[in-house]
Amino acid sequence: MTVKKFELKYGCNPNQVPSQIYTNDGRELPFEILCGRAGYINFLDALNAWQLVSELKRATGLPAATSFKHVSPAGAAVGLPLSDTLAKIYWVEDMEELSPLACAYARARGADRMSSFGDFIALSDTCDEDTAKLIKREVSDGVIAPAYEEKALEILKQKKNGNYNIIQMDKDYQPNKIEKKDVFGITFEQGRNELIIDDTMFSQIVTENKEISEEAKRDMAISMITLKYTQSNSVCYVKDGQTIGVGAGQQSRIHCTRLAGNKADNWFLRQAPEVLGLSFVDGIGRADRDNAIDLYVGENTKEVRADGNWQRIFKTRPTDFTAEAKRAWLNKLTGVTLGSDAFFPFGDNIERAYESGVTYVAQAGGSVRDDNVIDTCNKYKMVMAFTGIRLFHH
Repeated sequence: MTVKKFELKYGCNPNQVPSQIYTNDGRELPFEILCGRAGYINFLDALNAWQLVSELKRATGLPAATSFKHVSPAGAAVGLPLSDTLAKIYWVEDMEELSPLACAYARARGADRMSSFGDFIALSDTCDEDTAKLIKREVSDGVIAPAYEEKALEILKQKKNGNYNIIQMDKDYQPNKIEKKDVFGITFEQGRNELIIDDTMFSQIVTENKEISEEAKRDMAISMITLKYTQSNSVCYVKDGQTIGVGAGQQSRIHCTRLAGNKADNWFLRQAPEVLGLSFVDGIGRADRDNAIDLYVGENTKEVRADGNWQRIFKTRPTDFTAEAKRAWLNKLTGVTLGSDAFFPFGDNIERAYESGVTYVAQAGGSVRDDNVIDTCNKYKMVMAFTGIRLFHH
């Protein structure tokens, strides 16, 4: 049953009342709430995330999933099969062969598990039993999908003592072409960003190296579509059909590149033998396990290995994962795609990207220092495409 207006408990914060959502043209809301009572931020996440996965599906032809937190994606992916290593670091190695949609969510959630904790999920396709089982084991606020298999819905309704937010979206819904937003009593109006992102966006290759595979073009599209729904400034690292690092909402672009690059580094470091060999104590929670790994691959290796600390987490004391060992492992990372929601103003962004295995770059172009950025790409034999398109999102 759909309605024209939905009353919310409160807005962004508990003091912001009253709160409600409705369409601006008098139509019924384009979704049905099957379980739970989603809040203001939940709906902001759900509706942005739904657009993202819908566009990923249209661009790639593959099932897509995203993990949203505070109106930006922590991860996004399409439904490609998982390697044994990825299944292990995403904590799904105990599950039988997953459906493509479940693989997409395992990738989206697994890209940055620290940021995805308590996420809102969007699925491009009907939620199947595999995907529901995967969602059930994670801490999450809710999910939006075009439909749910009967068994999947039964599984999801068991979460949060029957209060898990489950939203069924009308996949045929099309909003008005003009959108509005109120700030301090002033109404802002603009045309919706209906830009279609496909292979044609990456035809202007400006570097000496112009060799780009179909997989790289797919990853460029994934990066651009992800950035279209990420708070600006933003950059995104993608590999093999999934984001591996999203840097959102930074005033400085180099800070975006560093933030997302550090996340990409953590993703790859989690695949190192030192991490795969960690032996956790029985009964440890998934969040505690993720936190321990984050410390171990980061700059706090000594802290997690200290006497009195490691015994609470591990069966045996972890080896010393030195900075030199981490760098040696990271040097094996290649074939990564970097996308930016606007131009790179300096070559320092490319220098930092190179440290995280970037081979392909997609950015708007148009900086007065484009030559410096191109020269830096050429130094590392990267392929860079100028899209000519800015993708700011606020």
